[in-house]
Amino acid sequence: MSKGSDVILQRMMTLHPKIIDLTLDRVWRLLDLVDHPERRLPPVIHVAGTNGKGSTQAMIRAGMEAKGKRVHAYTSPHLARFHERIRLAGRLISEPALTEVLDRAYAANGPESITFFEITTVAALMAFAETPADYTLLEVGLGGRLDATNVIDRPALTVITPVDLDHQAYLGETLAEIAAEKAGIIKRGVPCVVGPQHDESLTVIERIAARHGAPLLVHGQHWHVSTERGRLVFQDENGLLDLPLPRLAGPHQIVNAGAAIASLRVLGFDEAACEAAVTRAEWPARMQHLREGRLVDLARPAELWLDGGHNPAAGVVLAETLRDRTARPTHLICGMLNTKDIAGYLRPLAGVAQSLTAVSIPGEANTIPAEETAAHAAKVGLPAEVAGSVEEAISRITAAHPEARILICGSLYLAGHVLRANETPLS
Repeated sequence: MSKGSDVILQRMMTLHPKIIDLTLDRVWRLLDLVDHPERRLPPVIHVAGTNGKGSTQAMIRAGMEAKGKRVHAYTSPHLARFHERIRLAGRLISEPALTEVLDRAYAANGPESITFFEITTVAALMAFAETPADYTLLEVGLGGRLDATNVIDRPALTVITPVDLDHQAYLGETLAEIAAEKAGIIKRGVPCVVGPQHDESLTVIERIAARHGAPLLVHGQHWHVSTERGRLVFQDENGLLDLPLPRLAGPHQIVNAGAAIASLRVLGFDEAACEAAVTRAEWPARMQHLREGRLVDLARPAELWLDGGHNPAAGVVLAETLRDRTARPTHLICGMLNTKDIAGYLRPLAGVAQSLTAVSIPGEANTIPAEETAAHAAKVGLPAEVAGSVEEAISRITAAHPEARILICGSLYLAGHVLRANETPLS
């Protein structure tokens, strides 16, 4: 990260003692001070959910851009550098533009308390409001109802991807409680595309949508997606689409593609946009095959893969993905944060991986010690050992299993460290 934005981002970290503190009061105060950029955005598509938000948003963006549309996009967290969070009309925000808008947001806020995510979200909204584009894609940071992105009075569309257990300390202990928080992005009269849900979650989403008079387009009711003979088949009231399989790897990307296609169809995009959504989308650290770089060279002839999923549902879909890829034995390198259900994440992987090498996440105070990760892996039946670094783990696995598939997993923070260490170029 370049020095200008780095310095300001470090200052912003000191404005509020808590990393997460869900309320909209501080956001509304700052938005008022910077002349309400949220009221001057191109049409907004607001995306919430537990899993699949980023992939679904990436596919929507790919479909729109294939039709020549200029698209703003906001995502979090970043992997290798903060700039990834803000795309202005299709391009990652430049260092001068990021430094300038962060500086203005910081100056406007003054010494008042505000979280890092809140003030950087306001900065992103300022940048979006000041740059011409056709659409704005906003990904929720956490939850929905009290998330800093939930300040758009009337988006063009809302999307709720699958809801599962995660961040219970902030969102509630049950699926119903978590779904209520996610469904907080639903707005009066605004259509909402809903991905596959547990019955408990869907009941809550349907109740909140009815209260707001928001039309729902629900997976399994209003749209269907499946695979047939190596193709993706999507069907809704407007007809059937026969498309290639998603470029993004894993069976879970089928339903993410379905949500993206349903969203594009609601917004009036044609079949060509829907095909581009599944064939052109890129989303790093989601079952990403790393093909060049320093760590790739270290791993050869083994394959090196990267995935940032970190909750039990992510463990399930990762296991399903690996079951479809049996040509090489899979050996995991795993590091996780202490806020996660590590046993729940690892349990489904025990049946598809040959071993796990545990690492601590460099530079993260909340990392689970590698020894603890290894102990959890052993408890769920996954042979485990400890390494002092990702590099050490790669070298050890490659020496013993040169034809392996090495999958680094368990955390987006670990994924970011790996991408930086590998010097993977950003688009």
